[in-house]
Amino acid sequence: MSSSRPSRSSPRTRGPSVFRRAVQRAGIGDAETLGPRLREDDHRRRSLLAALASATLLTACGFQLRGQATYAFRSVYVNAPAYPVLANELRRSLAGSGSATLTDSAEQAQVIVDITLYAEDKQVLSLSPGGRVQEYALAKSVTFHVRDPEGREWMKPDEILVRRTYTYDDTERLAREIQEQRLLRDMQTDAVAQIVRRLQAARPPA
Repeated sequence: MSSSRPSRSSPRTRGPSVFRRAVQRAGIGDAETLGPRLREDDHRRRSLLAALASATLLTACGFQLRGQATYAFRSVYVNAPAYPVLANELRRSLAGSGSATLTDSAEQAQVIVDITLYAEDKQVLSLSPGGRVQEYALAKSVTFHVRDPEGREWMKPDEILVRRTYTYDDTERLAREIQEQRLLRDMQTDAVAQIVRRLQAARPPA
């Protein structure tokens, strides 16, 4: 596959055409040829589409609004000494999108998020008639548990499972290896986002 041709799934290539079709379906014409009343309606529709475009592009780039997650706890400590890369991304996500304050020690926190397992797997998904690998399946699994410093449970152990697939070609080995690493990073970000959402279900022990 030539590197000069962008993927159809890329937000940068899909975005303009999607919004162009939306404008056409909305019946927005040239404002110079519309009457005063229609011109005002046209301006409103254009403003609405511009706001929609901005929100969609921000979401596609991974931006999140601060304070969108609300928790039953006021402060949290992420305990994952065996998985520092995952822990750092989870801390950044909690700090940027939630109502709880991160602490530097477990003793200072109202709850502790223990990452008890973080594993990834890669399997052959399909072969060519000649026996060559055509497609791989990737999987990441994260198991976590929420408790307070006294050991009382706020959330039972929960598991996040993220999967991706990608096609493979021996003639583009380096490109496919780069693609795999990118997918693994995206999968970790996806897993972190799911943890952040699920933490909203944590409740103090009865």
